[in-house]
Amino acid sequence: MREIEKINHTGEVPVMEPQRQFYFMDLAKQYVTQISRKKGRPLTFHVTTFGCQMNARDSEKLCGILETVGFEEIDSEEADFVIYNTCTVRENANNKVYGRLGYLSGFKKKNKDMMIALCGCMMQEPEVVEKLKQSYRFVDLVFGTHNIFKFAELLVRCFEEQKMVIDIWDDTKEIVEELPVERKYSFKSGVNIMFGCNNFCSYCIVPYVRGRERSRKPQDIIREIEKLVADGVVEVMLLGQNVNSYGKNLDTPVTFAQLLQEVEKIEGLERIRFMTSHPKDLSDELIEVMKNSKKICRHLHLPLQSGSSRVLKEMNRHYDKEHYLALVEKIKKAMPDLAITTDIIVGFPGETEEDFLETMDVVRQVEYDSAFTFIYSKRTGTPAAKMENQIPEDVIKDRFDRLLKLVQDISAKKAGALTGSVQDVLVEELDEQQEGLVTGRLSNNSVVHLPGDVSMIGTIVPVHLKECKGFYYMGEVAE
Repeated sequence: MREIEKINHTGEVPVMEPQRQFYFMDLAKQYVTQISRKKGRPLTFHVTTFGCQMNARDSEKLCGILETVGFEEIDSEEADFVIYNTCTVRENANNKVYGRLGYLSGFKKKNKDMMIALCGCMMQEPEVVEKLKQSYRFVDLVFGTHNIFKFAELLVRCFEEQKMVIDIWDDTKEIVEELPVERKYSFKSGVNIMFGCNNFCSYCIVPYVRGRERSRKPQDIIREIEKLVADGVVEVMLLGQNVNSYGKNLDTPVTFAQLLQEVEKIEGLERIRFMTSHPKDLSDELIEVMKNSKKICRHLHLPLQSGSSRVLKEMNRHYDKEHYLALVEKIKKAMPDLAITTDIIVGFPGETEEDFLETMDVVRQVEYDSAFTFIYSKRTGTPAAKMENQIPEDVIKDRFDRLLKLVQDISAKKAGALTGSVQDVLVEELDEQQEGLVTGRLSNNSVVHLPGDVSMIGTIVPVHLKECKGFYYMGEVAE
């Protein structure tokens, strides 16, 4: 174990947040400095993120705190401090983490000072924590989704207690603002507008591990985005498990559409995206705001999950096939240029061939620009896991292959609609495949490759789309 000289806490520990966490950041910094001096080098950290954009944003907060207390980030799991920010949407996500932990234990044997932390959705499952206590005693810190803001405080406990620290909350109403964040991109950023979910879809573990819906105050969201824009951000992604239900639990209720109108007013902000929209809560007001917006990107992710009204009822989705198709028709009428993407689950318990054909019918009618297709994953702890008529694997695979082919055929047919036009592209990075090219995205989320250099990253440029190569465009800066 680490030989650490305990630092005396001076003064009273603040009770209020975020002042309390800044107190512990200062303390953690003293410990990091002490260990760094003994080693004769800076301490390093590495964060691996599993799962959704919400997790990615949480990881940026963890990185911000670690850099504030004196750690330096490296791109290797042989770091002094390794964090796995976990996802638990599918069973194999858990297995992946256990596999990686076995790999990490080898590094820890070589570096006795190494610290390992696990956080995120997977940690909210009691059986996971029990397994870690029994079989992975070399892990130093375990915490969940509700108390991520306490990271600095938990870090100090690790330094001082020299044993496995576990701090899991069942739920919280607390939202702590103003903590450090280290963004992955200088020019775009995710912004949490709400946490948790109230929907309880029968196949989904998220409400059990992320808790009930909690919306941030609109003024706090606006202030965060204004600071981001002042720091060079031109595009924000507003994040929530179901952004369409934003604001319902605020003291003074605010709709998601009203929030978007306020975000639109921020000077210097060029693009607004959001994830994820639940069809049951997508309002006419939101469609109108999107239609008239100059900044909201022409892309909507609208999860279908199934085209069968019977299966949708079993999934507890609170809409049917007819409602979904009517909603899409309304959206397309208001915004013919909008790209619509979706999520679809194949093989939900009890899904018949007729149910599956209903899904195929919706895909044909909507003509999605792209779709994320998933094989149903049985999640222990959800109502669907106990349902009878679990579908045989060979049947699911056959349906999945048929759906994937249809989705790809439609995407290929729709791709290239903008060929020959000039469109604004946000340049995001150097092209990974070919030197001399950069890669960016259109408002509708399509990828574009064009000649350019590092100086263009983070800028929005007019691009002539010369050719479509299936799922991306080749272009050049327009004269």
